[in-house]
Amino acid sequence: MHVLLTNDDGVHASGLWALHHAFSAAHRVTVVAPDRERSAVGHGITLHQPIRFERTRVNDDMAAFAVNGTPADCVKLGLAELLDSPPDLVVSGINPGANVGINVNYSGTVAAAKEAAMAGIPAMAVSIMAPGDRHVEAAARFAESLSLRVMRRGLPPGTLLNVNIPDLPMDEIRGVRWSRMGTGIIAQHFEKRRDPRDRTYYWQGADAQAAYDRPDIDGAALGDRYISITPIKCDMTDYETLQALAGWDIGLNP
Repeated sequence: MHVLLTNDDGVHASGLWALHHAFSAAHRVTVVAPDRERSAVGHGITLHQPIRFERTRVNDDMAAFAVNGTPADCVKLGLAELLDSPPDLVVSGINPGANVGINVNYSGTVAAAKEAAMAGIPAMAVSIMAPGDRHVEAAARFAESLSLRVMRRGLPPGTLLNVNIPDLPMDEIRGVRWSRMGTGIIAQHFEKRRDPRDRTYYWQGADAQAAYDRPDIDGAALGDRYISITPIKCDMTDYETLQALAGWDIGLNP
């Protein structure tokens, strides 16, 4: 199996190379990742400046393409120009910090996997729950074993798996829970400050999700020490509302 690895934390991130270590033992691996941290850039792509890459080596022996763009840029450029053939699978991560609930919409980690799914390639986004990544190697081994199931069973076109793993030893994780994406609103806030030139600036933050009302929500599963796996579709059409709108009888002059 040929696996394309990417992330949003940059080509030197430990989670990326944990995946490389787990996959390269039995698979062909190509790394195309941002040349610096690109967290929370969502599905942004670069249009108004050149995209460049450099061939680099990490830890003296692991080859990678370092791209000066976003995670989505990395996948697009990798598929179109850098790889000699399409990969069988794209894995994005391992992100240090959960990508659950509405934060999925901002995640560069998830966006990279989504870009691959849009191109018709099976894909997974993998994150490990904050506050750290002490057990990132175990998380990478789980991702590799899950990838074998993905390749055997397949995924629907345009669907990716968003995988969130507790930062615990595997024997302390209670199991795997197929979960839906949480939609609860998280309180947002901005801290207002003044710079040395007396100009206003802000630091953006958000409160943590306090509680979940259903165990099948991704954040609830993760908090209960389960690995959360959520299928995410690239097609964002609300088909139920689409059907309801057909009864609105809107003409050219509503």
